[in-house]
Amino acid sequence: MIHCHIIFNTCIRHFTSMAESQSTNLSPIEVRNVEFHTDTQTRSPSSISSNEPIKLDMEHAVVENDPRIWSNTKKTAILFIISGASMFAGLAGNIQNPANAQIQQQLHASSGDISLSLSLFILVQGMFPVIWSAISEIKGRKLVYLLSIALFIIGSAIVAVSRTIGLVIGMRIVQAAGSSAVFAIGAATLADIYESHQRGTMMGVYYSAPLLGPSLGPIFGGALTQGFSWRAVFWFLVIWGGIIFLAFLFLFKDTFRKERSVTYQNVLNSRLREQQSSEAKDESRHISKLEVGGENQTTSKDIEAQRTVIPVPAIKDIKLSMADVNPFPAYFSIVSRKNNLAVLIASGLTFAFGFSIPYTCARTLSMYYDYDALKTGLVLLSYGVGCVAGSILGGRWSDRTLARLKAANGGVSFPEMRLESTKIAMLWLPPSVIGYAWVCQERVNIAAVCVMLFLAGFLSIWIYTSTLAYIVDANTGRSSMAVAANSSFRGLFAFVAAEIAVPLQDTIGDGGLYTLWACLMVVIEGIILLVLYKGRDWREASVEREKQKLDAQ
Repeated sequence: MIHCHIIFNTCIRHFTSMAESQSTNLSPIEVRNVEFHTDTQTRSPSSISSNEPIKLDMEHAVVENDPRIWSNTKKTAILFIISGASMFAGLAGNIQNPANAQIQQQLHASSGDISLSLSLFILVQGMFPVIWSAISEIKGRKLVYLLSIALFIIGSAIVAVSRTIGLVIGMRIVQAAGSSAVFAIGAATLADIYESHQRGTMMGVYYSAPLLGPSLGPIFGGALTQGFSWRAVFWFLVIWGGIIFLAFLFLFKDTFRKERSVTYQNVLNSRLREQQSSEAKDESRHISKLEVGGENQTTSKDIEAQRTVIPVPAIKDIKLSMADVNPFPAYFSIVSRKNNLAVLIASGLTFAFGFSIPYTCARTLSMYYDYDALKTGLVLLSYGVGCVAGSILGGRWSDRTLARLKAANGGVSFPEMRLESTKIAMLWLPPSVIGYAWVCQERVNIAAVCVMLFLAGFLSIWIYTSTLAYIVDANTGRSSMAVAANSSFRGLFAFVAAEIAVPLQDTIGDGGLYTLWACLMVVIEGIILLVLYKGRDWREASVEREKQKLDAQ
């Protein structure tokens, strides 16, 4: 009878501990398990029935109102809203191009001023997401979207009424800061609601929206500038931004869950360790007083046996501050991983190419083909269509490749598998870039220029989509910061590309400039292949090193 009673109590404790592990009141051991199994893609059911500790997967930590199980209709609405937001972020960087001549004339600006307004915009748009990402770890995704879009609307409205080029440049920076948030947390929002095997396709759909910017931007900008004035371009952005703001305000539900955030779990782990250490010191002082005062005459073994253990109260919730989510340690933690750094460099250079080609092509069409703003926009539409097609089809191919390799590997996947899908585009991208270089250099028929623009856009974005999905998959629990790091790299490289594009184009022509880009594409492809074959070892070594560092604290 006593034996049965003991078994019954043991079972009760076992099931109670399992129930507690599903809540947010985690013990230090459970927190550590959550934190350092973020790269796990599968969970073994046998671990539940065995006596071994359950290794929790950050991706699938139990949360209230799990966004992963929302209806497809709700998920599609979220995808549509953030895609609309990313579209105006993409438009804002290119829609000014057809209006540059009019801005320069009316505001008495130099060509250097115009170039600075473009390059500073893309630099700030790339760098500022790190700040938005940190804020989203405190306040969630929705508030960040609303604040950033409001900032974008204000910047656009002031540009529209500006009377000096200095004010235009300053407010373009404000515009860039406001439009940048969607690049940081848009992909993170998709990671919140979709499983890893779905992300390639959804990333492709999501990223196709800002890719319309290089093509639709010149069309809208040209039509508005010719029909009204350059100021109408920025009033158009104000209206679009207002529509997206209302969509986020009334239709968007926050997808962020702190239980799936590495930042939150790290802070929780730290607070639990501090609480445990403090109570251990208090208990030690209490025992010392008992021994010195002679109130307890038992041996040390008896003291241990008779000690009353007061359970450590679980920390139910934590209010994070900016000190807790200082973005720079997390940023440097991501960049310090060799696999991340390599892919970030490749991704940044690919984006810089995509930013450079419509800018220089617009100059070529204006100077050598005598095209106006609207005709230039229509030609650049071929590049935008190629980008959209490459993003959607490349994303789908990425998911299919991941599923195929996962099945061949016994149902176990790892992020590097996704990069296998880039090989098919690697073969054709450098020749396509060289082809574009020399059809522009030789001023051949515009149809050939359109074909080469389409191929360059299609193949480069095919690769870029997979690298972006990889960055998210390889940094589970901190996807927004990983995407912010990606944005900073692409902003920096695009800034440099914008600053050197015109001098190089004037010096060595389109042929020389894009032959150099073709050589860079070969280097980019080599970096991606290196991550494909070495990235898993690098990533796992980094995770283990970070785990040892945390355990030593």
